[in-house]
Amino acid sequence: MGVEMLSSDLTKFIEQDHIALGAFVKGDPEPLKSLYSRRDDVIIANPFGPPAKGWTKAAETMNRAATNYRDGEIIGFERISEYATADLGYIIEIERFQSKVGGADTVVPIALRTTTIFRREDGAWRIVLRHTDPITSARSAASIVGQ
Repeated sequence: MGVEMLSSDLTKFIEQDHIALGAFVKGDPEPLKSLYSRRDDVIIANPFGPPAKGWTKAAETMNRAATNYRDGEIIGFERISEYATADLGYIIEIERFQSKVGGADTVVPIALRTTTIFRREDGAWRIVLRHTDPITSARSAASIVGQ
């Protein structure tokens, strides 16, 4: 079996994910959380802290991350890569949005490099991994040295 195009139901699920991200950058994590697996292997790895594994830690991480954003709006999604089988798929995107971040009163542009992995669970797609970081352009070798 070769490479498949994303199925229409996965494409629709990714659209739901993108809409939920619009709420997230306004500070509301609930629509996004509703799309995630509740299994022990679910992982959130965002720019605000270490990877969180398992539903309880993932939900806490999403709640905490959403508090960093206010008055946000999605600008767009640049799809870098996608792949899916009948039960597993992924997308790699650059997410672009603008939001007030932290205690700031000014809306600023934000671009995040994101890998999202989807799995079919009990007949429905769920997000099982989201890894996001702010690296969207070339960096020096010294930039990876721990601080």
